[in-house]
Amino acid sequence: MKQTSHKIISIVLAFVVLFSTMSFTFSMHFCGDILVETAMFHKAEGCGMEMEKPSKEGCAITNDNCCNEEQLVVDGQDELQLQVAKISFEQQIFIAAFVYSYSNLFEDLDSDLPSYATYKSPLVTSQIFKLDETYLI
Repeated sequence: MKQTSHKIISIVLAFVVLFSTMSFTFSMHFCGDILVETAMFHKAEGCGMEMEKPSKEGCAITNDNCCNEEQLVVDGQDELQLQVAKISFEQQIFIAAFVYSYSNLFEDLDSDLPSYATYKSPLVTSQIFKLDETYLI
């Protein structure tokens, strides 16, 4: 039981470290104010309504592109080391008390023998339910 719980906890902590250090990029394509497509890890393809960019040669009237692309970048954590210098004395006491109480939680209790372990049961000479003539039906 203790070994399986340690394995489960270690797997969960490995996934926590993995997902806290990963970086994600979400690419979103908007047509006007409407979200048309979202993509993760690659660029959103779009809706096919992109207008050509006007040439620099003398177009006085230009149509603005109604489509817009945005990228949302979620950066992962870079530093995973705990700096002990920033932990206050009260926090150190709390951590020490928590570790001590948690380690004693899984201590074996089989070493304590119950007080009735050496008790010998009395010899039964006759069956009491026959003497009282009480039967369960």
